[in-house]
This record gives sequence, C-alpha cells and structure tokens, in this order.
Amino acid sequence: MLAQRLSALAAKHRRVRDFTPGSLAHALRETIACFPVYRTYIDAKSGRVDARDRAYVEQAVRSARRRNPSTSASVFDFVRRTLLLDWPEELSAEERAEHVEFVMKVQQLTGPVMAKGVEDTTFYIYNRLVSLNEVGGEPTRFGAEPEEFHTWISERARRWPHALNTLSTHDTKRSADVRARINALSELPERWAEQARRWAAMNARHKRTSEEGRPIPDANDEYLLYQTLLGVWPLEAPDTEDYAELVERVRQYLEKASREAKLHTSWINPDEEYDAALSGFVSAVLDRAENGAFLEDFGTFQREIARYGMLNSLAQTLLLLTSPGVPDLYQGQEIWDFSLVDPDNRRPVDYALRQRLLAEVTERADRGDRPALLAELLDSWPDGRIKLFLIWAALAHRRQHPALYAAGDYRPISARGAAAVHVVAFARSHGEERLLVVAPRLVATLYGTGGFSARAGERWAGTALEGDAQLLAGRWRDVLSGEYVHASAQGELARLPLARVLERFPVALLEYAGPAAAR
Repeated sequence: MLAQRLSALAAKHRRVRDFTPGSLAHALRETIACFPVYRTYIDAKSGRVDARDRAYVEQAVRSARRRNPSTSASVFDFVRRTLLLDWPEELSAEERAEHVEFVMKVQQLTGPVMAKGVEDTTFYIYNRLVSLNEVGGEPTRFGAEPEEFHTWISERARRWPHALNTLSTHDTKRSADVRARINALSELPERWAEQARRWAAMNARHKRTSEEGRPIPDANDEYLLYQTLLGVWPLEAPDTEDYAELVERVRQYLEKASREAKLHTSWINPDEEYDAALSGFVSAVLDRAENGAFLEDFGTFQREIARYGMLNSLAQTLLLLTSPGVPDLYQGQEIWDFSLVDPDNRRPVDYALRQRLLAEVTERADRGDRPALLAELLDSWPDGRIKLFLIWAALAHRRQHPALYAAGDYRPISARGAAAVHVVAFARSHGEERLLVVAPRLVATLYGTGGFSARAGERWAGTALEGDAQLLAGRWRDVLSGEYVHASAQGELARLPLARVLERFPVALLEYAGPAAAR
C-alpha cells in the first residue's frame, strides 16, 4: 500500500516519474529494514523534523543504499527527501496532504517491523548473553559504567521526572529476577565457558541427527537452554509435580524460541523433525532418573549463580524504587519471580502467599529490632521475604516523603578505595529532606562464592563514599536497619565508610538525620 502511494506521488513529478513501482517498493522496504530505532516522530502536518529524527532517516537510507548497490541511488534519494518533507516548491496543497499521509503511515509501520525483526527474531538467534536481549535493549552493550548511568538518570530527572520506571512488564522476554541471575555470567566468562562446554559433552548422547546429518538441537539452541535453566531454576528442590511443570515450561519455551528464530523451524512452516528432537532433548537433559550426573553438576553452579542473582535483584529493585520517576512492579514480582516471556509470565499469581509474607514482614518490622530482622531475612532469602521487605520499606518511605521523590534533585555520589568500582550511589534532596541510595554492582567478583554473608563489611574495608560536605556530612539513618551512620567532614568533602553502611545488608537507603553530634 505504501509503495503504491509512493509511486503515485512520484508519477506527478517529472524528475522522478520514471521510477518503477517495483524499484520504489524495494527502496522503501530496504530503508524500513535499516531503521536504527522503532520509529521517528516527524510532525508531517506542521512540517517539523527535529535533528534526531533527521539523523535516523539519513542513517537508514544511507545503510539501505550501501546494502543495495544495484539499485539506483536516485531512488533512495527520493525516499529520503519524501520522508524528510523535502518537497518541491510547486507542490499543491492537495499533493502536500498526500505526502503528509504517506510519511505518517510510514512511521506507523516501522515500529511493528522493528519489533518483529529484532525482538521476535534476532533476539531468539543472538544468544551470547540472553539477559541483554530485552525489549528496547541493545545486545551489544554489556551494561554501563556508573558515570554513564548517572548521566542517563540525570537526563531522565530533567526531561521526564514522572516517567515510568520498571524492570518487568507483560512484554519482557525474561523477568527481572531471571536477568539478574544471567547477568552474573558476564563476570565469570572463563568459568561459564568451561561449564557450558562440560554440559554439552555430558548431554551429547541425548542429541539426534537429522536426515541431512545435522545435530538437533544445534549448539546455539543448546546454549540458550543452559542460560534459561540458570535463570528459571527454583530456589528449593521441587516435588515431582512441580518438577514436571518446570520441564514442561522449559520445553514450551525452547519450542517458542526456536520457532521465533526461524532458522530450523517456524510457526508458519514448522519442521516436525527438529521440533520433536528439541523437545526430546530438553526432556532427556532434565530427566532426574537418567541424567543425574548433569543435574548434580548443574545444581552446584546454579546455586552460586542464584546467590549472585539475589544480590543483583536487590540492587536493581532499590534503584527502581528510588530513582527519579514513578516505580512500577509487574504482577507477582514483589517476591522472587523466575518467569520467561508470555505465556510463562501470565501464569496465575499467588497473591495469598504474598499477603501472608507481607504480614509477617511488617509485623516483625513493627517490633523495632530491625537488625535482627535483616539477619533473619538474609538467612532465609530463598523465601522471597527479603525482596518484599525492601519494596515495602522503600515504598513506605516514598509515601512519607512525596515531594522528595517527585521533585527532589539527583546528585551522583562517587566512591574511593579498593572496592569503589563495586558501588553505585546517589543522593536526592528537596528542601531540608535528603536521602542517600547505595547499591552494589559486579557482585560476583566482589563477594565471591561465599556470598554476602562472608564477612560482608570486610569487602568494603578502606572504601568510602565521598562528596560535597554540605550534602553528605552529618548523621544518616538507614531506613532498612534503623541504625545510624556518620559522614565525617574533611574540609569541603565528607566521607562515609561503606564497611559500616553495607555491613548488615547488601543495599542501603539512608535518610538525613541532621548534623553529627558534637564530641
């Protein structure tokens, strides 16, 4: 339809009327395929094209032209000029209206094309680290340094202070807790490569060979399976019924992933041989009776990754709840949730369980012995109360200080010392109100196999937050533990020892409690 409209537009102008409908359709299709973003937001009716949208169109056309050297460059140039509203002066009002409608409809199409081509195809093929294959994500970017994170959040605070903050939605490929686990693999590349190779060798006997002589599944699908298992594996040993459900969930997910990838099979043209062999492979790999050696080896590594995932999840949850913007928690993720893409993330949520756990947490917190509560939550972290407590405490603080969270400014806080690379911290202030957020990063290399409980304070010895004394100096009360810490002023700077701040709990939410008491 768009090609027909573009051809009708070209037919009215002598310089481009010789372009064939086929060449215009080809150039338009190739340009859309090369778009670097979901869509542009050109206001065709007013004729406004901002610099960013212009750059996106220019990039798409340039890439399409380079990829199609046999197509006349003049055809691509016509597409570019039309999309950028570079119209001939002699265009009538009626013809301009036709151009406007064309440009607006192109912008409606590029988004779905991008989603289908990238999220629903490429993201099921490119399995290097699947936690990066997220809606709106960029798999070639392995996170961001703290400085880049602060720059991004500062920009959000300035331009979109009330935008939605979320870690999971109905559309995410993997829940936040699944991604938090898989992210830890990026810190252990050599060990992870060794594990994946060993598991492939252990499970080679479960593969089938197709009529053409290819192994089923291929190495890429198998690699996806192991990352998926690390992400969704339950925290406690499941009974027979729950384990059967887990196997079926993983089997259905691998079927969906392979069909979305469209390399060996697809929804439109399913390859029954590949589908059956892949399903059989998953079942054989997870067979408790026949594949115990693999499951034992897998379990040892998975339990370590699960501990890192817990720490990553607490850190990202605190950032979600305290950064500029409006936090959103997808259904059921108040405690640990290890869900995959739909329909897996649409399963019924046990709200009764969450209500019971919340009642337990709040009742214990109201007794006043917060340090003892934190110790208990850390010891029993697999039950999910530790995450629920963090969410409850942070949301309660937001309710008590609405202006601070809605309009408070954002100030990055740097760290100095041996473990400085392992922390991200920021302050928010509004009038006399201040809060300080402290979260760990790169937790696998920070805490090692012992996890947080292995003398956590020692990991931060000699490392301190450092910032403007007018902002940082004084007494700070930890909203989570109820305990006080002091930032001492040294000239224009103040230092807050992280060994004290992160001694009892992996993350900290501090509220300003006034100047330090005189000694």
